[in-house]
Amino acid sequence: MIRFARRTFLALLALICLLAAPPASTPARADNLDLLLVLAADGSGSIDEDEFKLQREGYAAAISDPRVVQAIQSGYGGAIAVALIEWGAPTSQHIIVEWTVIRDQASADGFAAAILAAPRKAFGYNSISNAIAYSATLMRESGLKAPRKVIDVSGDGPQIGGMPLERIRNEAIDEDITINALAINNKDGMLRGPGGMPLDEHYRRDVIGGFGAFVEVAESRADLNRALLKKLIREIADARPTGRTLAER
Repeated sequence: MIRFARRTFLALLALICLLAAPPASTPARADNLDLLLVLAADGSGSIDEDEFKLQREGYAAAISDPRVVQAIQSGYGGAIAVALIEWGAPTSQHIIVEWTVIRDQASADGFAAAILAAPRKAFGYNSISNAIAYSATLMRESGLKAPRKVIDVSGDGPQIGGMPLERIRNEAIDEDITINALAINNKDGMLRGPGGMPLDEHYRRDVIGGFGAFVEVAESRADLNRALLKKLIREIADARPTGRTLAER
């Protein structure tokens, strides 16, 4: 009788603990994310299949690099939320990997595997402005909260069409978002911006914005992995606020 009572008590205790425990896939809370990061990768017509493959592999290698995981875990909350989109024409912005909370090597490896497994979707030429607007909307509608928000735009060409770039950039900054950029030198040499200016200058003048914004340059396809890794670590490790500075508000 005593043994039966003990088994009953232990079973009830286990049931109470099970009901009190959080679900295995607890949604990200506002107090445990350091950063919302949208990786906005160029999938436009100027990206041939070889460059597309290198770009996908570069993002996968960077996000799963132990140095990136260490940077994530060094933050106050030890976790970030990341989504990958690809963009092309004004009507071509596509989620490649949905919002994912990365807090350890396993979750980083899972995100990397999803990047490599996803099909190519973007088409047409080049609306950086629509890519920024799409990324900002993705953040706004995610239900996720973090003290820092960054849109990471990569591309090998200039703004060509779509919504006015200056207005869209400023609207994103007003939502406390910082926009960084990666200018990629493709096999034919880096494409030029308006008036023939170097692409990285176009990105500095017209694309990036917000506190701490910067442009990284991949000097060649072979340099893409280094540039992606350096850029990602810098974005994650920077604990400063994003969006407009206090002086600009």
